Amino acid sequence: MDIVDLSTLPEQDTRYDEFLRQVCDKYEMDHAAYAGMNPAAGTIHGHVTYGDDWKTHYQEQGLHLIDPTLHMSQRSIAPVDWSRLERGKDFQRVFRDAHDFGIPDQGITIPVRGPYGDIGLLSAVRECSRDEWKKLVPNVISDLQSLAVHIHDNVMTSDTISRMLYHPTLSSRELEILQWAAAGKSQQDIGDILSISHRTVEVHLRSSREKLNALTTPQAVGRAIGIGLIYPG
Repeated sequence: MDIVDLSTLPEQDTRYDEFLRQVCDKYEMDHAAYAGMNPAAGTIHGHVTYGDDWKTHYQEQGLHLIDPTLHMSQRSIAPVDWSRLERGKDFQRVFRDAHDFGIPDQGITIPVRGPYGDIGLLSAVRECSRDEWKKLVPNVISDLQSLAVHIHDNVMTSDTISRMLYHPTLSSRELEILQWAAAGKSQQDIGDILSISHRTVEVHLRSSREKLNALTTPQAVGRAIGIGLIYPG
C-alpha cells in the first residue's frame, strides 16, 4: 500500500481535506470523513469531503448527537460496517436527512485509539449494491486501518501538548523492521534480508505494536509513518 504522506501536502487543514479526497480517489469511495477528539489538548478536529450544505445541516440539526455511526464506533476497537448497525430511530433520522443530500447509508468507520485517551474515526462511504460492498470491504479494510492511524496521528501531533507526549521510543531494529514492512515485505522476507528468523521478526513487530498502541502491523506502520519514525514505502 502507498500511504499518502501528509507532510508532502499543503499546510494546515487543507492537507487533511486533500488526504481524504485522495483516499476517495484511490478506493473509489464517494466521500470520506475524519473526526478526532484529543482530551490532552482539549480539542476536537473534523475534516470531511461532504458538501457545505450537508455539513451545515448536520451541525444545525445536531445530528452528531444521535449519529449511530459515531457513537457505536467510539465504543468499538474494531471497524464498524454501517450495514450491521441496527436500523433504529436515530439511524433512520440521520440517514433520511442524509439521503436528501445524496449521502448513502453504506459505509464503514475505522476507530483509532491513541495512548493518551485520544480517539479518531475515519469513515468512508460508497453508493453501490450490497453485494459489491461485501466484496469491496475485505479488499480495502487493511489499508483503511493504516490510513486511519496515519491521519489521526498527524492531526493529534499538530497540537503542541500532544506533540510532546505522543512520541514513543522504538529500537533501531524495530524501526528497521517496520520500514521493511512499510515497503511491503513479509515477515519471512524481512528475516531473510536481515539474516534473522521470522520468529525474531515477529517478536520485534509485537513490541512495536505495543509501543505504538496498534492492534495490527499495518496500523503500526501507519502510526510510525504518521509521527515521522519511518517513511512511506
